[in-house]
Amino acid sequence: MGRFRSKAGAKKGAGDCCAVQTGHPAGQPFCSWQSYGAVTADAALYRNLRENIPILDAAIGKLVRLTGGFSLDTGSDGLNAQLNRDLSGINVGGNQQGIEAFIATYLDQLLTYGSAVGEMITDGRELYALYNGDTRNLEVRRAGNGLDLCFFSGGEPLPRPELLLYSVLNPEPGAVAGTSLLRGLPFVSRILLQIYNTIGQNWSHAGNLRYAVVYRPGNDAADRAYAGQRAQTMARSWQEAMDASSVKDFVAVGDVDVKVIGADNQVLESEIPVRQMLEQIVAKTGLPPFMFGLSWSTTERMSRQQADLLTTELKNYRRILTPVIEKIGRTYLQCCGSGAPFQVVWQDITLQDQTDTAQAHLYEAQAEKIKKETEKL
Repeated sequence: MGRFRSKAGAKKGAGDCCAVQTGHPAGQPFCSWQSYGAVTADAALYRNLRENIPILDAAIGKLVRLTGGFSLDTGSDGLNAQLNRDLSGINVGGNQQGIEAFIATYLDQLLTYGSAVGEMITDGRELYALYNGDTRNLEVRRAGNGLDLCFFSGGEPLPRPELLLYSVLNPEPGAVAGTSLLRGLPFVSRILLQIYNTIGQNWSHAGNLRYAVVYRPGNDAADRAYAGQRAQTMARSWQEAMDASSVKDFVAVGDVDVKVIGADNQVLESEIPVRQMLEQIVAKTGLPPFMFGLSWSTTERMSRQQADLLTTELKNYRRILTPVIEKIGRTYLQCCGSGAPFQVVWQDITLQDQTDTAQAHLYEAQAEKIKKETEKL
């Protein structure tokens, strides 16, 4: 399914427009190589981060869910009902259903890789499916004017790029690909995994003890003469005692010392360095620590401030997704023969307690009332 594996079709001619002045100079050697943009150069790295750092995977999942649902409003109740009903039941990749499922996967991909790609499947008469594409199968290049984007797959231009959905997150100037939410975390994550791996090894050793059995022969000539033989006998006896399925005593004669290897070593404290690494990771996600069950002496007032900041982050993601939803809605209406205008209506973000919100509205209304009464005096 989809255009990402298609090799048919010809590249559409670019229309006349003004070229940008800050792009790559035309005619410069290797200009075509410089205009190429790898969409997912670090895709494998970011996938591994999510697989190995559970808090990262949980953070992206929470951000996707907190972004919330939406509906399309055309101003007509009848058209609204048909539009939202059909889009909520549209096929998504053959294994999901509904435009919200498509947008959830789209946002997940956007946060993880910094770029997201999707496709509208239509025969010109109806929009019957949406498809979340794999960014590894997509090549993005700058057009000749240095501004527009051209999409390729397998070295061939996509035959119908107008059906493509492509978004980027925080792109650098001049870049065709976005910036992953996880950028900057590989170094911190490597340290965190190294600490966790060391903790696991220490506990493995604690459950699988190693012993040092030291035999010190006396000053007697007989002890020194048979020291090697007695050491071998004690080694066999110790091995039999350790291999036995039941508790077995170890009896030795002479100066014998039995110690656990590593028992005198001090285990490094891991709480502080682990917290320092987690603080960096949580700060990068933009989510308050309490959403992960982490209690870092966060006061209630600080929690509210963090919730306000998170609301701003979620609205930023919504601004990126809104054009994608609008393009899907326009395509659906065009297939239905309608050019009715519409807008995307997002659900309210409710991160704080409804009682506190209502109390704040009450205080605002009371303040406004007092202000009006004061002005009349």
